[in-house]
Amino acid sequence: MRDFRELIADGRPHLFDGAMGTMLYARGVYINRSYDEINLRQPDLVTEVHRAYLKAGAEILETNSYGANRVKLAKYGLEEELRAINARAAELARAAAGDRASVAGAIGPLGLRIEPYGPTSREEAHAIFREQIEALLEGGVDLFILETFGDLAEIEQAIRAVRTACDLPVVAQVTVREDGRTAFGTEAASVAEQLTGFGVEVVGMNCSVGPHAMLANVEAMLGATDCPLSAQPNAGLPRDVDGRTIYMASPEYMAKYAARLLRKGVRFIGGCCGTTPEHIGRMRDAVRMLAPGTRRVHLHAGESAPEEKAQVPLAQRSAWGAKLARGEFVTTVEIVPPRGSDPTAVLQGVQLLKTAGVDGVNVPDGPRAQSRMGALPTALLIQQRVGIEAVLHYACRDRNLLGMLSDLLGADALGLRNLLLITGDPPKMGPYPDATAVFDIDAIGLTNLVARLNRGLDPGGNALDQPTRFVFGVGVNPGAEDLEHELSRFRWKVEAGAEYAITQPVFDVAQLFYFLERIEREGLRIPVVAGIWPLVSARNAEFLANEVPGVVVPEAVLARMRRASAVGKEYAVEQGIAIAQEMLSEGLPVLQGVQVSAPFGRIPLALRVFDVLPGWSGVPDREAVPA
Repeated sequence: MRDFRELIADGRPHLFDGAMGTMLYARGVYINRSYDEINLRQPDLVTEVHRAYLKAGAEILETNSYGANRVKLAKYGLEEELRAINARAAELARAAAGDRASVAGAIGPLGLRIEPYGPTSREEAHAIFREQIEALLEGGVDLFILETFGDLAEIEQAIRAVRTACDLPVVAQVTVREDGRTAFGTEAASVAEQLTGFGVEVVGMNCSVGPHAMLANVEAMLGATDCPLSAQPNAGLPRDVDGRTIYMASPEYMAKYAARLLRKGVRFIGGCCGTTPEHIGRMRDAVRMLAPGTRRVHLHAGESAPEEKAQVPLAQRSAWGAKLARGEFVTTVEIVPPRGSDPTAVLQGVQLLKTAGVDGVNVPDGPRAQSRMGALPTALLIQQRVGIEAVLHYACRDRNLLGMLSDLLGADALGLRNLLLITGDPPKMGPYPDATAVFDIDAIGLTNLVARLNRGLDPGGNALDQPTRFVFGVGVNPGAEDLEHELSRFRWKVEAGAEYAITQPVFDVAQLFYFLERIEREGLRIPVVAGIWPLVSARNAEFLANEVPGVVVPEAVLARMRRASAVGKEYAVEQGIAIAQEMLSEGLPVLQGVQVSAPFGRIPLALRVFDVLPGWSGVPDREAVPA
């Protein structure tokens, strides 16, 4: 066993191994298997790879445990074997290393989002990492390498978990894009400063980009930390060659860049995806020939954390926000975006809403995953051509974090200020069952993202030129089957900064009152806008009750609509409007607004619901748009 701290202290360059997955794949292990499971099922393959890297000159061997946390193992039904898989990974590396190399317990990201951009709490993440760390310690490791992280909040919990379990050294490595930023947009220099602040022994990068791009990123790190630097680039960017993923950088090319990285001041060099013992062998020659370059560190207090800017006051962000800020009752109608690219019919209906004096138009984002115009361009057309504010529903389903960031910055620049942040329906609920979803973050994470943008910071903590001016709300379901879970998620949304909430369609006033009483008692009360849906038939009611996620229609309402439909279509419509008006009338004392859905696009029916509002005059000629 070699003491890794001695390698840190001696001031010389040292060599990590290369890719484990690449080598197992080359030995016939299919990519649909858990590579961590190979420790138990085919340990000889893992030992062969370790020995090949040791022979090539590696001084630090990483355990085959990158994905061996409970979350990732559960995808293969292997979570109950977590301890055995990790302990065996350490034992195999330990046996191969002997006294010639150090053994690094390899730990990768959990494969899920943690707060503030995901539902997993920091403490939950800490516990998951701790479980894997303890199993690797049981097998006998000399240090830990935390690698390929894109979220600094997540790697911080992994570091904490190591520190609470042992006092072994930690190598902390992030992965960045070619622009030198993490997936959350944090710049390389800021990464180095923050990792240093977390108290690790070695700071660095791995994966994602080839050696050329990593060289530029390491240069950005040089003056931002006094920790030794590490670099483990891929063998170039992957390419598809006859159906196989191939990394094109040759061993000679990798060795050339290893020498450049060492001259810049990198102390620990190695390889990631696509690298082999041949790559490491050539890199060994560079390590032996060169001593690390000297570098000067420039650390200035406060530079690593840009200051938040003051939020624009709520009343100044939009007319909708101004009414909320004054405690006034807001009215809005939900319409669906047009099918196809012609918005004429939708805009005619919206003009009727403006004439009626409705405060805003709610535009759902891909309702039930249907094939319609995007909500963002629909909202923009409404504001530009009709002159009434839109409340843009923005869903997490179809975009990754960076895509959402781009959309939101663009929306702010275009004057779309009012947002309802939702997770979104899975595509399989729409007409395209083979469509895929992203769900990179959920509504809680999106709320945190928008709150940061309003304070002038992007997800990576980088300062924006100016804060965004969003009035942002969240969805909530007072009739959720698991109300405690719903309340828990609502709490996280409120704590993230949500400024109002819009409920799912309400058909049970007692249910609504109970929900409002609960959030009042628990200190979670923000302005609540009730969703109201005028039913048009028993069939419509049955559909909402059984096929629309999150909508609860009580049996009493279903029975009432069945009796009405038995009388006739017109009577059923009248009863549906009456039910909606009753919901609104009874809820008025405790609500700050109402969102009325226009059933099947029939805006005049939606407007009739407002007749119970005190002082509501409505539209003189409601027949301007056919019902």
